[in-house]
Amino acid sequence: MSFIPNTDDDRRRMLEAVGAASFDELISVIPEELRLKRPLDIEGLSEMEVLAEIRRLAEKNHRVDACFAGGGVYDHFVPAAVQAIISRPEFLTAYTPYQPEVAQGTLQVTYEYQTHICRLTGMDVANASMYDGASAAAEAVALAVNVTRRNRVLVAEALNPMFRNVIKTYHSGRDVELVSIPMQNGLTDLSQLES
Repeated sequence: MSFIPNTDDDRRRMLEAVGAASFDELISVIPEELRLKRPLDIEGLSEMEVLAEIRRLAEKNHRVDACFAGGGVYDHFVPAAVQAIISRPEFLTAYTPYQPEVAQGTLQVTYEYQTHICRLTGMDVANASMYDGASAAAEAVALAVNVTRRNRVLVAEALNPMFRNVIKTYHSGRDVELVSIPMQNGLTDLSQLES
């Protein structure tokens, strides 16, 4: 959600556009007894809370934008700060930095991120150097196969088909069997998983 500053110059140009010399002149048509004489007592909300409230109000409307595309296409919350962060040069490319003297910022941020994830989750280690979700899924399969010494891997049918293709590509030269766990009502069927 972008911030709209509403500067003095912005206000002057808006008043000019509607033909009013001042804000007082603009609201002069509102009877004095109907005007609020104190600041609005509106509690501040976080960006996510504002979006949730707007969604709650919008739910009263007839929806025509339901998405049944599947395959990882869905509405999800992305804080405005993310755009500012990923626009920074050290984050702009997802490629692993091969020259530490050139990409020290990326390496430092990756280290800090992994450290904080470990602190938050209580894990001993965390890896933040995956290219994307698909390669992370393929690496997870490789880790599972290498650690357990088994070659049969259960994969949810609900997994993004592109992720599944990347997993198959990564392991096409290995003796790895991907077993699909079916869905029921759009969710992984846990009874099938248990059997």
